[in-house]
Amino acid sequence: MRVFCPECGDKSRIQKTNRISNSYADLYCSCGDPECGHSFVMNLSFSHTLSPSAKTSSQMAIELLKSLAPEQRKELQQQLSSL
Repeated sequence: MRVFCPECGDKSRIQKTNRISNSYADLYCSCGDPECGHSFVMNLSFSHTLSPSAKTSSQMAIELLKSLAPEQRKELQQQLSSL
């Protein structure tokens, strides 16, 4: 991804990324032109979907369950059986 300085238009470097959520981040940038030296923050955000994910919600749930510790899985099974 390329970021350009809003002051002089030169290429800029992303120095730090502060991820706020899965769909939003603040990018701390500095201009690559030493004569400009501009430091700034840009925002990166999710806009919209062009093609839906191939992963279904059930596939994602299975992957989450696989990542749980055995005790956590057992506890979740007990909670689900009471529904």
